[in-house]
Amino acid sequence: MDIRHDEANGEFYHEQDGDRIALLDYRRSGEGEITITHTEVSDELAGQGIGKKLVAEAVKFARTKDLKIIATCPFAAKVMVKTPEFQDVIN
Repeated sequence: MDIRHDEANGEFYHEQDGDRIALLDYRRSGEGEITITHTEVSDELAGQGIGKKLVAEAVKFARTKDLKIIATCPFAAKVMVKTPEFQDVIN
């Protein structure tokens, strides 16, 4: 699965035939932090773990930029709390 990052618009996404069928939105929310605001996966990809992969990409990005993450998106917050290896970036 090819997940792309559009840092200028605060998005991680997967495209198929020019349509974004999986998307995670974030914004810079303070010094040294980002906030994940929305995660969405199309019905055709539901249940395949794509949402968690999007969150994992956001975590990887946060680590490379030495950022913490606040997740106001309920899905992303749940994934981050339940995944021990993501705990280091939770703010």
